[in-house]
Amino acid sequence: MTTISYPPKPSPGDRIAVISAGAGLPGLFPLPYELGLERLRKEYDLEPVEYPTTRTMGATPQARAADVNAAFADPDVKAVIASIGGDDQITVLPYLDRELIRANPKPFIGMSDNTNLLAYLWNTGIVSYHGATVMCELGRPGAMNPLTAHSLRAALFTSGPYELTPAESWNDISRDWADPAAFQSEPPMRPAADWSWVNAERVVEGRSWGGCLEILGWLLMADREISHDLSVYDGGVLFLETSEEMPSGAEVFRTLRNMGERGLLQRFSALLMGRARTWSFDRPNSPEEAARYAEEQREAVLRAMRIYAPDTTIVFDVDFGHTDPQLVIPYGGLVRVDGPARRITVTY
Repeated sequence: MTTISYPPKPSPGDRIAVISAGAGLPGLFPLPYELGLERLRKEYDLEPVEYPTTRTMGATPQARAADVNAAFADPDVKAVIASIGGDDQITVLPYLDRELIRANPKPFIGMSDNTNLLAYLWNTGIVSYHGATVMCELGRPGAMNPLTAHSLRAALFTSGPYELTPAESWNDISRDWADPAAFQSEPPMRPAADWSWVNAERVVEGRSWGGCLEILGWLLMADREISHDLSVYDGGVLFLETSEEMPSGAEVFRTLRNMGERGLLQRFSALLMGRARTWSFDRPNSPEEAARYAEEQREAVLRAMRIYAPDTTIVFDVDFGHTDPQLVIPYGGLVRVDGPARRITVTY
């Protein structure tokens, strides 16, 4: 089993690599990207360093992997953050230099398609961080969400326990990144339901693993970065969320079912399920449709867990997915799920 450890943290004034290992969307949508870079400089006092494919759509997997390798190899770069996700980062993994990255550990922050790189770093022995891409969270119109900003700052610069706070309001309706007017005010928020607990009679503490459910399904199909020795996941905390593609309840159930048939699902002692994204440009759901979709997803998760892991502690609607705000989850770091106290504490 690979020993997983926390890499050294950056300090204010340090350089942070900005990479597009999934897709070079900064080249298509410069407004949220430039805003995110500005906030890295002004609000976090970090100096962004771009690489050749950061703004390049259609860059080859080899070229994108070269940027990842270069970012980890550069001794003057103290952390790495994704510009955004994508949909084919899985093709980049074969070209990464595992020994180089292992020899130069540093924090990586990303989500969505970056689940590929997060899982890769887990197997390389490096704790990374799920959440807060440059374009989405740092480039949020108006201002960063305070919960996101505080969580990201703690993950970047501090070490030790950090208690996650349930959001009082949330949003999952996007604006047009090509329209400058979209950035003149903060997105409208709506009241957030509190976390929902199942099998909450115990306290669970373990190392986290998971990410975007669709990406994990692809990794399972390609047989990449999922350990064949399933004992490495024993007693861990699984965290899952779904993307703006909004997979159906049937698809969510089938992916979890396959994880269960492989013997993976039942290895974890707790499951954190991110608040479901219920709106997209392709599916602009009404509030009623959105509520039905979220409930369909919840029932799909519960159905699979009742079959394969009925005693697992489950917490629904934790804010770490494709929604706003977004709490940062250490990937491979310690997570404590305290059912009786209804508290979740991560270790950054």
